[in-house]
Amino acid sequence: MTTNAIVNRHEDASSLQTPELTVVMPCLNEAETLSDCIDLIARTARKHEIAVEIVVADNGSTDGSVQIAEEHGARVAHVSEKGYGNALMGGINAARGTYVIMGDADMSYDFGDIPKFLEQLRMGADLVMGNRFRGGIKPGAMPPLHRYLGNPVLSAIGRLFFHCEAKDFHCGLRGFSKDAYRRMNLHTTGMEFASEMVVKASLFGMRVTEVATTLSPDGRNRPPHLRSWRDGWRHLRFLLLYSPRWLFFYPGLLLMLAGSAVCAWLMPGPRTVHGITVDVHTLLYGAAAVTLGFQGVCFSVFTGIFGISVGLLPEDPRLTKAFKYITLELGLAVGFLLFLGGLFTSVWALWFWSSRNFGPLDSDILLRSVIMAELALTLGGQIILSSFFLSVLGLKHKRQNQTNGQP
Repeated sequence: MTTNAIVNRHEDASSLQTPELTVVMPCLNEAETLSDCIDLIARTARKHEIAVEIVVADNGSTDGSVQIAEEHGARVAHVSEKGYGNALMGGINAARGTYVIMGDADMSYDFGDIPKFLEQLRMGADLVMGNRFRGGIKPGAMPPLHRYLGNPVLSAIGRLFFHCEAKDFHCGLRGFSKDAYRRMNLHTTGMEFASEMVVKASLFGMRVTEVATTLSPDGRNRPPHLRSWRDGWRHLRFLLLYSPRWLFFYPGLLLMLAGSAVCAWLMPGPRTVHGITVDVHTLLYGAAAVTLGFQGVCFSVFTGIFGISVGLLPEDPRLTKAFKYITLELGLAVGFLLFLGGLFTSVWALWFWSSRNFGPLDSDILLRSVIMAELALTLGGQIILSSFFLSVLGLKHKRQNQTNGQP
């Protein structure tokens, strides 16, 4: 079966050989470059004898892109929901190939590199990322802000958060198997769709590889759809939201440790460092840091369990194991003891004040105890409420494990 037959729109799809590869291009008014992209893909497929179909995921073009795609033998998937992610999901869902390669329709990516991606997919890779920094970025192809700040920083954050070896998180030319795509269960509808794909592949333990590819200046006579700061923030926001440890746990733990150290240092009395005396006012800030940090740690657990329950995050054996030991009863006991300690200290402080006929007091005598009492009351109450909330989340978590056949 020739490539021309595979991409011929006039053929009955049911009578065609199932293509090995589908190339999906999102499209929104790409009339200037679309035909060149389609023709390059077809030539590459013929040269390397690849059974391929080309799907143009049109997102509402008004410049004749649909007609151009059909005239050049591509299949058009009409996607009414706006957004880069929506367009790609529509095109990928329409794909019939075992493997999918996606790329922009502006001639910035070299579709002549398709065989390199397909080779890795045939060898068992779930996701094959292009690396523009290895393959070469031609003059004018990438703004300096993206090349030297945006892409390196966001890619480094992605590697740190998710332990992914990909060096170019945002390369738009990438390939994956349809089976891996279904397992990723992607949700985002905008430019962060590209980040979600890499993050999900890493979280679910998929095999991710890279191949070098080149980036050329796009062939448009109009500005790109990408907005540097807006879309950069959306990518960063997505990376944070998908990593509760870095968003909540690590900052919360750091605040708790720092606040606890300040409290322990100042409880005996004021301290003087380089002629500066710190006292109960700083102690109060230390107690506030402990409280805020504890909330962050709790939010990391809440977010992780919720993400797993709705399919945004993979099952975490550590949480499952933790639920065997951290029970509602244990949380209530710890919270109740802390609350009682704070209540007892508060009663003592009231008694001490009454012994002075409720008159003026030296804050150094009483305020330290009151601050610690308030901290114990707050933490105790938070632990009690969090334990009940975790139990509610845990019910769904355990039910899902039983549904999936886990103990």
